Amino acid sequence: MEGREQVPADLAVERGPGKETYYLAIAVAVLALATAIAAMLSGFGTRWGWWHFRTGFQILRWSVYSAIALIVVSGIVVFLTRRGTGRRGLTYAAFALLVMLLLVGNGLRWTARARNVPPIHDITTDTDNPPQFVAIAPLRADAPNPVEYGGPDVAVQQRQAYPDIRPLVLEGPASAAFEKALTAARAMGWQIVSVDPDSFRIEAIDRTFWFGFVDDVVVRLTPVNGRTVLDVRSKSRVGRSDVGTNARRIREYLDAVR
Repeated sequence: MEGREQVPADLAVERGPGKETYYLAIAVAVLALATAIAAMLSGFGTRWGWWHFRTGFQILRWSVYSAIALIVVSGIVVFLTRRGTGRRGLTYAAFALLVMLLLVGNGLRWTARARNVPPIHDITTDTDNPPQFVAIAPLRADAPNPVEYGGPDVAVQQRQAYPDIRPLVLEGPASAAFEKALTAARAMGWQIVSVDPDSFRIEAIDRTFWFGFVDDVVVRLTPVNGRTVLDVRSKSRVGRSDVGTNARRIREYLDAVR
């Protein structure tokens, strides 16, 4: 109506009865975004050398705890700003709730995976005579996990958890199989440390995507009656459990060779 003051929509929210929930929804969304960024940086910060991996684990742990609290708060705000209440902020609150559910869900998935695999970090296709690290051995001099194989106890746990991790038998001479094995290693994106075509050995380094943990790999080929037996060993430099990473790496490599 002419002569009446026109109030902007944002200002109307500030003057309306639902301004508290609107600002709370925005605050929850900002906190959720910050928590998600902290969770991501817990790993990438470790990979980039910003802090020790134990610090990264601590940041991740507290990010998950914060996410659980924010799920409760954002759930309440979603309820308060639901359609029909006349309150704004539902989009912000729903965003926060979704992001925090994804974060906690991912944490639960990793926890379940860790509980379903043995606390070992040295996996090989040959537990009786595992391939030995030669060129890589000096690079592991300061690693918390020793270069030596863990022995029968580790072998028993591996066979129970990963019965499919076995040597791969290839048809044809070792020289041809070696070229195929080397091509597959390069295709995996590994950093090749040593290539020995005379003894049919390949040593390489691989890093996990998120935390950037360094794992070492050795490939050994053995001629047997016109065929070639390919063995692989993948071992983490740090950590008691690899959460199944080395077994997955060996499976992917054997598939690539096939």
